[in-house]
Formats: sequence, structure tokens, C-alpha cells
Amino acid sequence: MAILSNEDKAAVSTRLNEMQKPVRLIFFSQRVAQCQYCAPTEELVTELAELSDKLSLEKYNLVADSAAAKLYNIDKIPATVIAGIGDDGNVVDYGIRFFGIPSGYEFASFLEDIIMISTGESGLSERTKKALAKLTTPVNLKVFVTPTCPYCPRAVFLAHQMAFESEHIAGHMIEASEFPQLSQKYSVMAVPKTVINDGESFEGALPEDAFLMPILQAVGVKI
Repeated sequence: MAILSNEDKAAVSTRLNEMQKPVRLIFFSQRVAQCQYCAPTEELVTELAELSDKLSLEKYNLVADSAAAKLYNIDKIPATVIAGIGDDGNVVDYGIRFFGIPSGYEFASFLEDIIMISTGESGLSERTKKALAKLTTPVNLKVFVTPTCPYCPRAVFLAHQMAFESEHIAGHMIEASEFPQLSQKYSVMAVPKTVINDGESFEGALPEDAFLMPILQAVGVKI
């Protein structure tokens, strides 16, 4: 059963015309009863990849393809990596992950990521870029969302913009209702909620400067 309507496909195709360089979607799933959203997520990324010759798709099984799962640090499904492709044809991994189906409002951030990676520009301010350049230690940003949250895509895209800009940052969208154990572990009561290195956290779709500051503070970077 198709996920995207013909009208949706036409609109998405128009947006994907903005792509400049190729982008690869790397999808992980497993046909088990516990993964309710694996099949629809696979259908969604498959339909999406068919809409542009600049989009390619790789599919892996979390268990059978354990080497690939380890390479991309995938430990839960469904999971989608959005990566670039270098001039040498190799995958360029920016640490951008979607854990759960990127449906509802989150489909917008999924498309934004594709365009960002394809055009090669994060869109962050010069001040933010200079601050991120000071990072020397790994930063993992977990952004908990729900598909019906209109403010969540802003938080997800900011995390992914920063992951794209800095090799030290990984940005993970986590669909809260699909991973209830994680939502409980990180005390997710409202979304979007961003968790920094499994410690400090904040809620809400903050402006760029306000989103940046707790990240820098968590790793002791001053600007």
C-alpha cells in the first residue's frame, strides 16, 4: 500500500528538484512483530527514493547485516541514515539518524535534511558555525518527537544542521511512542525534548542560539 499520494509525490518531486549532489538513504529494519513501523517506514523511504535520480537507497537487516549496523551505530529499528556521497563514490556519514518513521510533521525535517546534504550548506549562522568549530569531544543529541507535534521538526532539523556542520556531533530523531523504553529512561513528558550526551536536556523548539548554548555548556565550550 502506497504511503505517499500522487499529490504528495508531485509536491515532493518538486522539492527534490532543489537537490544538487547525490544523497543516500540507508535503511535498517527487521521483519519481526515487535517492529510495527518497519514495513511502513521501508515503504516510505522506497517511494521517496524513486522520486529523484539523485536519491539512492540501501536496505539492511539489523541482525543479518550486523556489520553494517555496527558501522552506522544502529541499535534499534526502524532506522534511517541520511548520508552524502563523496566525489570518490563513498558514503559520507554526518551522524544524521531517524529512529522511527519520519511521518506527519517529521516528514518535513526528513526532506530538509536531504536538501541540506545535497546542497552542502547547513544554513546555520556564522556565529554558530564558529562555536561548533571549537568542539573537540563527541556530542550526541537525542531529539524525542511525535508525528503530530508541529514544533518538533524545528528541533530535529537544528540538531541535524549541527551534526552536518560538526564531525563531533551526531543528531538522532527518536519517535517517542515507538520507543517507549527510551522515553521512560529519559523522562520524556513533552516533545520535542533534546537530550545531550545522555545527561543534560531541554524541552521545546528553541531558537538557534538558545539551542546551541546548553550543548556548548554540556561539553565545557565557551564562546
